[in-house]
Amino acid sequence: MKIYTKTGDKGETALFGGERVPKDAQRIEAYGSVDELNCEIGVIRAAKPHPVIDRILSKIQHQLFELGADLATPIAHQSPFIPRIKRSHAVMLEKTIDTLEKDLQPLKTFILPGGSPSASHLHLARTVCRRAERNVVRLSRNEDIGDAVIIYLNRLSDLLFVMARYANHLDGVEEVKWVSGKRKKK
Repeated sequence: MKIYTKTGDKGETALFGGERVPKDAQRIEAYGSVDELNCEIGVIRAAKPHPVIDRILSKIQHQLFELGADLATPIAHQSPFIPRIKRSHAVMLEKTIDTLEKDLQPLKTFILPGGSPSASHLHLARTVCRRAERNVVRLSRNEDIGDAVIIYLNRLSDLLFVMARYANHLDGVEEVKWVSGKRKKK
């Protein structure tokens, strides 16, 4: 099978089910940003993070691939080969958050993104996830995508934030607290 088909040379692509749409359609933007998030997670995993973090990210990458297929398939096109994201996926993310937070100090202030290389990339992945979420919300205003997708991405960004904190914890890197420029210096 050749990688190039030339079917997109005029600025269109096909959704699962065969419908052709412009490559800048909201649906394409939505699943494209999910793909970008998956790539960023691949970068994190390539840097060999702590095994606990890597196992979680491995599961997330598979779910993001399913999410991309879900978004590339209009709800009206039912297929036994296209998995759909369900609320249970978000529940799994919540349980993971709860597990990781047990080892972390409660937040009492905002923290700056950064720290160890793994934590810094997890913070970057969180911002890419938020962009994907915004794109999916925009899509949901015009097309039915189901209820679970937005919930999943919202919860995933929370998990990526907690994972960044957890990576710093594992690496012994102290989080940098945000200090407002309006505070008086002593």
